[in-house]
Amino acid sequence: MDANKIKKGLGRGLSSLIGETKIESQKNKLAIIEIIPNKFQPRKNFDEENLNDLVNSIRERGIIQPIIVRKSEDQISKYEIIAGERRWLAAQKAGLHEVPVVITEADDLKSLEFAIVENVQRHDLNPLEEAQGYQRLINEFSYDQEKVSKFIGKSRSHVTNCLRILSLPDEVLKLIEDKKLTSGHAKILVGLDNASFVANKIVDKKLSVRQAEAFVKIFKKKTNYTKQKDPNISYLEDSITNKIGLNVLIKNKKNNKGQIIIEYKELDQLNKIVDIIKNNY
Repeated sequence: MDANKIKKGLGRGLSSLIGETKIESQKNKLAIIEIIPNKFQPRKNFDEENLNDLVNSIRERGIIQPIIVRKSEDQISKYEIIAGERRWLAAQKAGLHEVPVVITEADDLKSLEFAIVENVQRHDLNPLEEAQGYQRLINEFSYDQEKVSKFIGKSRSHVTNCLRILSLPDEVLKLIEDKKLTSGHAKILVGLDNASFVANKIVDKKLSVRQAEAFVKIFKKKTNYTKQKDPNISYLEDSITNKIGLNVLIKNKKNNKGQIIIEYKELDQLNKIVDIIKNNY
């Protein structure tokens, strides 16, 4: 094995990936202005409170774990972050002018792999960012779901469920990105015809995942009933509703037996129904 390679770690961790990457220099410091963000960074937002905690830690103890970088292919004399962008941002806020780094030789695929593993293992990605990271491995580097699964050390079903989130409407994806919906909520919404409507109801009512599941079950039943209803029955409902001024629901079974439900909200309306029946029968 090349002497310049770090010993491979176990499992699918950063140490394992570093072990597959040639190290140009392990002990280095670079000026903060020489470093640029990872163009493959799947993470779009960094939690401000957590970032401030890291700033305070850096002010007291400095940066303990070096930032992993590679020479930029796009900007001369610049180094692109592979892992450690959060530390780099915090170092700037802490007033540091230079940071410890490990300079590696890594191609675009390795850079994306580093970024995904670092964030997934630390649970730093929201469900949308995680799904988009996996999708980039598939689209840009010819991974399949099985390979993604083995790479990140998670089940195939986990990868499949993550990727299904990307099929949701943009409005719903924005709610996930803004952390108004969790991964649990997102999984419930996948496949719904009116996902946007249901998603907004979940947010407005501040429903937990369990409550959202119950809401979706009721919503599906109502939707299925509406879809299956005979148009003649719907016409009768509308006609009676317009005639008596009260909401009417007709439940007609396959054997042509059923129920007529007339909704009233006060006793006067009930008396009106009774009078209509008496006067006509």
